[in-house]
Amino acid sequence: MRQSIEDGASAHVFASANMAHPEALAEAGRGGPVVLFARNRLCGLARPGLEVSGDTLLDVMLAQTTRLGTSTPGADPSGDYAWQLFGKADELRPGARAELESKALQLTGGPESEAAPEGRNTYAWMMENDRADLFLTYCTNAVLAQRELPELQVVTVPQALSVGADYGLIVLEDAPPSAWDLAFHILSPDGQRVLASYGFDAPGMVGE
Repeated sequence: MRQSIEDGASAHVFASANMAHPEALAEAGRGGPVVLFARNRLCGLARPGLEVSGDTLLDVMLAQTTRLGTSTPGADPSGDYAWQLFGKADELRPGARAELESKALQLTGGPESEAAPEGRNTYAWMMENDRADLFLTYCTNAVLAQRELPELQVVTVPQALSVGADYGLIVLEDAPPSAWDLAFHILSPDGQRVLASYGFDAPGMVGE
């Protein structure tokens, strides 16, 4: 999406699952400033029957029989965060990073990724169609997938492996006043409460 905007696509407000993409647009003089509007974390989304918990997550990810799904690093921040998690795994178990990177199935977020049918949650659809045994994705995505397929398991990533995602927002150049209204609403207490209701860590809710 950032690349499309750089290539001339029309947009007024750009929200990203990392800070780097909107900051790149700001550095190119395409708008600004960039503000943090939400945080997210990675969770494991597991197929029914897979024996896994937070304590055993790394062992299950490394098991030869486990098909491990991720998004696409370099194209989707979720994939970048999965690779960061692999780096943390390497600190706990040397060699884990290379093993996890080599086995990870980059199923979503890339230009050639298979799209879920309209109206379906991408991760629920992937799991329902047996694309992976365990999928690393944002906790918010995992919660929504489980709402669609209650038999799926949401696994909390242990603190030693936990990776947080900072979400950045930018109003782009020549945006109309309504774009600024939207941005200010997202940052307002009401907007932050909406984000919190969907499982995000909303920085504007601190102290409430």
